[in-house]
Amino acid sequence: MIDRRLLDNFDWGLLLMMVALALIGVMTIYSATRPVLDAAQKSYYMRQLYWIALSLVAFLLLVSLDYKLFIRYAYVIYALGIILLVLVLVIGRKGMGAQRWLNLWIVSFQPSEFFKLLFIVTLSRYLSYNKGRAGLGLKIMIKMVILFLIIPLVLILKQPDLGTALILFFIFIAMILAAGAKRKIILTLLIVSLISLPFAGKYVWSGLKDYQKQRILTFIDPQADPQGVGYHINQSKVSIGSGGFSGKGYLEGTQGPYRFLPENHTDFIFSIFAEEWGFLGSLVLFFMYFFIIWRGFDTAEKARDREGCFLALGITYMFSFYFFVNVGMTLGIMPVVGAPLPLMSYGGTALLSNFLALGILENVRMRRFALYY
Repeated sequence: MIDRRLLDNFDWGLLLMMVALALIGVMTIYSATRPVLDAAQKSYYMRQLYWIALSLVAFLLLVSLDYKLFIRYAYVIYALGIILLVLVLVIGRKGMGAQRWLNLWIVSFQPSEFFKLLFIVTLSRYLSYNKGRAGLGLKIMIKMVILFLIIPLVLILKQPDLGTALILFFIFIAMILAAGAKRKIILTLLIVSLISLPFAGKYVWSGLKDYQKQRILTFIDPQADPQGVGYHINQSKVSIGSGGFSGKGYLEGTQGPYRFLPENHTDFIFSIFAEEWGFLGSLVLFFMYFFIIWRGFDTAEKARDREGCFLALGITYMFSFYFFVNVGMTLGIMPVVGAPLPLMSYGGTALLSNFLALGILENVRMRRFALYY
């Protein structure tokens, strides 16, 4: 049974906002993939509805467990996450130039999506262990870089999944800064990184697929690939710009159903939304995302212990980075790295991991008072 006091502290606003964003995502997916002329209607939106139902059940199950349980077994689940990343490279399913999926009977899932959560839980446990120390020393930092950064990044870049690798890197940096890493240590690591950048960059660059290299080059010079990724970005800007101040209206957009904009129901779903709802609708959407981000930082500030604080910070950083990177991609101010818009982009694994992440956030918020020690 769930303690009645926990239900009294349940954040219904957070749940309402995440479900609302997911349903807006379904509406936008339907609009982006709706049939034109005699084209057949694809069932993306129906699949997304099924995943919302499953994700909601997973969310409720997760909040019923004390997050201390996840912290207790953090290293075990981190090891399982690394094993899954290795299995992807050995027996994973290939698709669209990448090997990122594992087939489990009738279900296919992307382990790197869930690994981000395991990464945050384990890093929270490790950083909490350093309570009372005057910042993070050099030995601790080196150990953390090797265990929590280099190993998973190498495995993820091998798939390759540049978007997830970048998100993990940003989360790591943000969390160690929040934990009070010494300035001298950060400066030393920065200098070492700059010195090793040509060598590491060469390794990373050689490991990327041709289409990923083209995405980066196109970001630097949008005219470098006008019929490829450059076309995606240009059409995305056209979609957003054509929405104007108040938008064309729901189901009145043309960029999605007429297939002018590729990946319109996944990476570029914000472009479809902005075309139909315009600047005003985009402001409302941004407010909804900022509400969740604010709730995350507020939860971290009010958490009952360091573990809860770091968990809330990690989840909020991840959510924030995905939001800003995806919107930046659609506006052409960020490279196209395959980062979905949280809760809205089509994809069952990504949606489930979003709900689980926010379930951890809700978990920490519900148990933030001292009487639950």
